[in-house]
Amino acid sequence: MKHITDMVLDAYRIGVFPMAESADDDSFAFYKPYMRGLIPIKDLHISAKILKELRHGLYTVTIDQAFEDVIDGCARETPKREKTWINASIREIFMQLHAAGHAHSIECWTQDGKLAGGLYGLAIGAVFCGESMFSNEKDGSKIALIHLCA
Repeated sequence: MKHITDMVLDAYRIGVFPMAESADDDSFAFYKPYMRGLIPIKDLHISAKILKELRHGLYTVTIDQAFEDVIDGCARETPKREKTWINASIREIFMQLHAAGHAHSIECWTQDGKLAGGLYGLAIGAVFCGESMFSNEKDGSKIALIHLCA
């Protein structure tokens, strides 16, 4: 019998991904959207305001240094996001995928060492499927995304 992480990897290879109705759900389903969004990394638009922030070096960006904190940040409910699709099962699967080297996080840190934001996703071959992002500080997730694209 296939392990759930192998099933998830196979699903991503054909454009299908897991998602729960809410964090309180015990289960999740696999979804195959008609279209998935693509970010054209060669032509990524970066606003003048964000470029200024990047030039000032206010943030440090790392990879795979705080995967658990990033997925928890993505799953956290906020006033702007009262419901999340990341439940305990999905979190556990992605923790296993991270331990196996398939799932990755990009972290954005403030100068005083606080997690400003980040994103996580799954790498399959030359494709990175970004799953979720969050910010604790203004533009924290955007800066992580720009570094991922770079």
